[in-house]
Amino acid sequence: MSLSILTSAMPDGVVEIAPRGEIDVDTAHEVREAVAAVLTKSRPARIQLNMRLVSFIDSVGISAMVAGFQTAEVSGVKLVVTEPSRFVHRQLWVTGLLGLFGAPEPYYAGASAGTPEVQSAGG
Repeated sequence: MSLSILTSAMPDGVVEIAPRGEIDVDTAHEVREAVAAVLTKSRPARIQLNMRLVSFIDSVGISAMVAGFQTAEVSGVKLVVTEPSRFVHRQLWVTGLLGLFGAPEPYYAGASAGTPEVQSAGG
């Protein structure tokens, strides 16, 4: 599966970056580049990395998120994660990075169709 990224300006000077798909060794650079592109164009009040439609993230993807956080911080911009998929939430929790990104609650698809959420027993 590939990765697509949608960047949207929201009210109150917030920019949302919404990746969709898998963030791994082949696509992680796209997340870093999306954050850098936002910061090149403007200095938003906050960058929201909406991870609701991310079905998989590996250690390289997590590293790209941390790099994006650091790049934003150097520019005086807060980067937070919003609506992480259960998989992303678990990876951030396991790595001890959940708090760095604002300690977001996991997104639960509920009855929504077409989301990449995977239901698992015992988790």
